[in-house]
Formats: sequence, structure tokens, C-alpha cells
Amino acid sequence: MAVEQIKMPQLGESVTEGTISKWLVSVGDKVNKYDPLAEVMTDKVNAEIPSSFSGVVKELIASEGETLSVGEVICTIDAAGPVSDEMPVVENPLVTNRTEQVPAVNQNTSRARFSPAVLKISQEHRIDLSRVQGTGAGGRITRKDLLALVHSGEIPQIEDKKEAPAQTGEQRSTNLADVPKALTSEPDHIGSSVGLKSGDIEIPVIGVRKAIAANMVRSKHEAPHAWMMVEVDATNLVEYRNTIKDDFKKNEGFNLTFFAFFVKAAAQALKEFPQLNSMWAGDKIIQKKDINISIAVATEDALYVPVIKNADEKSIKGIAREISELAGKARAGKLKTDDITGGTFTVNNTGSFGSVQSMGIINYPQAAILQVESIVKRAVVINNNMIAIRDMVNLCMSLDHRIIDGLVCGRFMKRLKEIIETTSESTTPIY
Repeated sequence: MAVEQIKMPQLGESVTEGTISKWLVSVGDKVNKYDPLAEVMTDKVNAEIPSSFSGVVKELIASEGETLSVGEVICTIDAAGPVSDEMPVVENPLVTNRTEQVPAVNQNTSRARFSPAVLKISQEHRIDLSRVQGTGAGGRITRKDLLALVHSGEIPQIEDKKEAPAQTGEQRSTNLADVPKALTSEPDHIGSSVGLKSGDIEIPVIGVRKAIAANMVRSKHEAPHAWMMVEVDATNLVEYRNTIKDDFKKNEGFNLTFFAFFVKAAAQALKEFPQLNSMWAGDKIIQKKDINISIAVATEDALYVPVIKNADEKSIKGIAREISELAGKARAGKLKTDDITGGTFTVNNTGSFGSVQSMGIINYPQAAILQVESIVKRAVVINNNMIAIRDMVNLCMSLDHRIIDGLVCGRFMKRLKEIIETTSESTTPIY
């Protein structure tokens, strides 16, 4: 018998964990190599995990809704065994003696393996896991099961035990306090000190939202953020785009947005100032050759950052097409790993929400993020001290001051301003 492990893959750069959103197989199912086993959700992509082996599904270790770190085992496959209708017998890693049986109240032995999140919650609330009825796959106890018990107040408590004799290497402790904190990925204070009152809604921080939070905290803590804004006259750009947008949509089948012009302009400026197309790598700075623009796409409850590869080599039409396609895939939950990896610089369309000034958090480990604000009509002073109504836009940049100095950033922003202000039919081809 050859029992093989299927582990949580790394579905993108900086991705450290994934959430099992749906199992596509059950214990006893026969699978072929490359058959999909489960749907997984991360902060950047939704994807299917394929089987690396042909055989029979032996055990589903992770439950639906459970978040696991990259490299953790999610299931096992018997690469040689026949199909079996029986659940596998799994050893409980927390029992005092390897021959000890799970108590009668919890006979399903597949439930005897617990995720780090379950162990953490049970430790903090002294929950006797042998007295909990799980609702996960195969009767496994899930994080949601324990949180429901905590909220109900009906917690089966662990009874205090007398000090146990020293254990041999063949024995394991039953004291949940002995489980290393490194095994857990949950916050140290579940429920914390924020009191819940009638009518309050508690929303667990899991999956995409948890990953976004972790990445944002890391960026703010590790990268010394600096900020700069320039005011840009986009009147020529607005007139040019409005003149051709209807014919473009009719001929191409997708919209020619203002954002496509700004992404193209940023890519052009990055070619001239490659210092901004860099990554922080601890004891060195890596200046990237390819200019791959990450764009922020918001859904109702998450933020995705797909990537336009080699944006400097693409026309405005090509960039507009990719923006449309990537945004559609993000909102439909169909982004693939290749869609969200390799970004070197981020451009965020905050103006789509009506924002006129904002301070973005850098998409770590990139060097900077550019916020394109809303284009608004304002009275400004132009040639010969005349007042005119112009289409104005603020471009805001947050930068990692370890990588970029203000001088380089200032020159980059000045060049970006020049490109936008001189955009016209004669200077800026669409195709």
C-alpha cells in the first residue's frame, strides 16, 4: 500500500494559506492523476487542487471552510488500494497512549485529527473535544463548531487532572496547552475585549479577508511608507477618449476606460525610471526587468490584485482588454494562479469610487502603489493668468522609502504628469 499526501499548494506569490471552499471528492472515491480534488480560496485566487496521483481517496484531513497553511496536508490517497466504503481509522495525535481509544461519545475516529484552529480555540476555552459532535466532512470537528459552542455558552469543559507521570517517546501529552502556538494561525484573542450587544453582528475574519488583513499589516509594519501627490490636467485625455469611446466599444466589444490610459502611462514612465519597478528582498533590492502592472479589483467582500504582464509592450487597446477580462474573472471568482503572480508595480483606480485623494498601502514587497483619483471639473488658472474650467485629476503615490528616495519619485511623477497632459490623437495611438 502506498499512501500519498496531497498538500496545500502555494497559489501565488506571498500566498501563505488557503481555505477549502468545497470538496469535489469523498472518501473511497477513485481518482486519476490531475483530477480535481477540492476548490480552494486564497486572498488572490480561487482554484482547484488537482490530484498528484491515481488511486483511492483515503482521508479528507481538512474540512470545508477550514484554512490551512501552504504545505499542510489536506487529504491522503491510497495509490494502490481498492475502493472502500469504510472510513479510514486515524490515529489521534493527542492521546496519552497510542493504543488508547477515542471515548464512546466520539466514536468516529476520523474526527480524532484536529486542525490548528480547532486546537487553538479548544485550548483557550478549555473545550473537551471528545464531547463535541463535529459537522465537518466525516464528522470532523471544525472551527465553526467550536465558535458555536462558545457563543451558546454550553461548553463541555476539560476536567482538571492530577499531574501525570513522565511520558516516553511513544506517548503524547493530552494537555492542549502543550500544543505549540506555531501550529495555530488564529488570533491570540478570539472575541477579544470588544463586548457583543444585542443586534451586533460578529463576522469571523477568515479566508480572503484574513489574508488581506495579514498582508496589509505586514506592509505597514515592514515598509516605511512615504507619500506624494501631483495635480494633473487631464482635459486633453478626456476629450480624446470621449471622442473615440463609442466607436471603440462598437468595434472591439469592450469599454475604453480612462484607467487604461493611466496604466499605459505608468508603464511608460516605469521604463524611464526603473527604480520604481523594484522589490525589497531583505538585504538587497531587486530591480525587475519585466514591467507587470498589478491592478486592484474590488468585489463585495474582497480585494483581488490581478496582473497585466509586460504592460509597457501592450497598446492601450490591449491594456483595456486585459483590464476588462481580469476584472470579470476576479468578480466571477475565476482568476488563475498565472493571473495574479509576477506583479512589479500596482496602479489602483480609486477614482471609480469618487475619491479625490487617498493614501494606498503598498502591495508588499513592491516598491510603490499609484492611486488614480476621480477626474473632476475645476476652475484653474491657465496661460496668461486666465481662469478656465478644466478636467483635473490627482495622482497619489505611496512608496517604500527603503527602496526609493523622494527625488526619484518626484521625477517619476513629473514624467507621468507630462504623459497624461500631452495625451491626444496625434501623440497617443490606441492600437
